[in-house]
Amino acid sequence: MSVTDSPAARLQALFEGHRLTPTQRRIAHSMVRRAADVPFLSSVELAELAGVSQPSVTRFAVALGFDGYPALRRHLREVAPAEPAAETVAHNEYQQAVEAEIENLRHLAEALADPAPVRRAGRLLAASRPLLVLGLRAAAAQAHGFAYFAAKVHPDVRLLGEGGTMLQDRIDAAVRAGASALLCFALPRHPREVVDTLAYTKEAGLTVVTVADSAFAPVAKVSDLLLPAAVGTGLAFDTACAPMLLGRVLLEAMCDDLPQAQSRLEEFDTKAAARGLFVD
Repeated sequence: MSVTDSPAARLQALFEGHRLTPTQRRIAHSMVRRAADVPFLSSVELAELAGVSQPSVTRFAVALGFDGYPALRRHLREVAPAEPAAETVAHNEYQQAVEAEIENLRHLAEALADPAPVRRAGRLLAASRPLLVLGLRAAAAQAHGFAYFAAKVHPDVRLLGEGGTMLQDRIDAAVRAGASALLCFALPRHPREVVDTLAYTKEAGLTVVTVADSAFAPVAKVSDLLLPAAVGTGLAFDTACAPMLLGRVLLEAMCDDLPQAQSRLEEFDTKAAARGLFVD
């Protein structure tokens, strides 16, 4: 089965072009994550999966152009025939969280079968002088990690890791210095300040590249290029292995468009050895 023929890809295609409410985006996101199972779920089961009401599922189906959820489910069964069920093994809650993250990484690998979006993002980020990297609250660690490594190969990386009234000032300063792009890491729960900041960034003339937990995340409408990577929700706090890995993939793509990336890394290694920076 090709990536474009996968159940998740067919669901993504079904949702594209529709203006969905936040609740409907949550339903869509849940359906994509459980794409193989969705054609066999009742409206009540889907509502429980997405954490919404059963009438919300019905309204969602109507928003997609169907008479109701039964019609949507019939359509899904026609375009996504059942596959042999895999043998299931009982796992404890910690193992289930790991298994969910493995599944998120598998979906990311499928999405990267088409490398064009990541390569485009890499070119945009490499060309921006300076390069802004935004990540607030839950996404701050992802932004900090990207900025840390990016600064080793990119001549001017500016991290926006804390909110407040200074954010727009720092964006204005970067625009004056010649910035052309901003990379945003956006993870749930999505702060309103991130959406407002991205809207301001676009108005300032910058191209917004966003790594988000879903193609239906609230930041999608204020992003020029959105790259989805799902988070795990099985523990008390979300896990973000896929967004972190996607950030490293973006670093690799950016390095491909920075001719001096390798020489900068070699220079850093030489200086680190001279300073005795690392013990190994």
